[in-house]
Amino acid sequence: MKQPAMSSVIERRLLVNYRVAPEAAARLLPEPLRPQLVNGYAVAGICLLRLGSVRPTWAPAAVGMRSENVAHRIAVEWDGPDGVETGVYIPRRDTASRVNAWAGGRLFPGEHGRADFEVDEAPDRVRVALATRDGDTQVDVTVDLSDELRGSELFADLAAASRFFQQGSKGLSPTTSGHHLEGMQLSSDAWHIEAAEVSTAASSFFDDPTRFPPGTATLDSALVMRNVPATWQPLPPMTSEHPVQLAG
Repeated sequence: MKQPAMSSVIERRLLVNYRVAPEAAARLLPEPLRPQLVNGYAVAGICLLRLGSVRPTWAPAAVGMRSENVAHRIAVEWDGPDGVETGVYIPRRDTASRVNAWAGGRLFPGEHGRADFEVDEAPDRVRVALATRDGDTQVDVTVDLSDELRGSELFADLAAASRFFQQGSKGLSPTTSGHHLEGMQLSSDAWHIEAAEVSTAASSFFDDPTRFPPGTATLDSALVMRNVPATWQPLPPMTSEHPVQLAG
């Protein structure tokens, strides 16, 4: 089945970023991917995403769906036919939507698990907490919106962070079979991102010492996108040189 391009509105996209020791990130990546380094660090994080008006690009917005979603991500690069390409490797995706969990890997790239979300939003503060139904992953993050990016060792300022994430718009996910990576590319003509300061952050994925030994993953920064129209274009599958599995 040919997977269609999808339209949506990014109602809220909270990016919680960690700076990671390159060797720790590399252990989690399938070939041919390698960590994309910034100031000597790998870049990883959590994308807490609420999408609205999700539908095929040819369908009217009135038929679109709304859902809460989470993706754990590692910024990567690889050698493409025209040179080095960049994007993110997503070892795990989860959603509150039964439709997304069924459609992921079928109607659009990226297999999804199920999770239950708790969300509290105000104009200047966002909290998102979740627990996956398989009991493997828990996240609880609160951020306060800010007029500038402060304290990041990855990005000099908000403009640098915005460029980095806009350029790394290709997301690659493993499949149950483990023999290839599915991809989707995000694009928007109204790209806009805001700085945030982390008030609290807990993540069983990044706090797991078997995945990230002590000192190899450090909370760096947070960013927020709100009410941004976006399209999602399926990419050709990428063959993995060694079988990979969904994180769990």
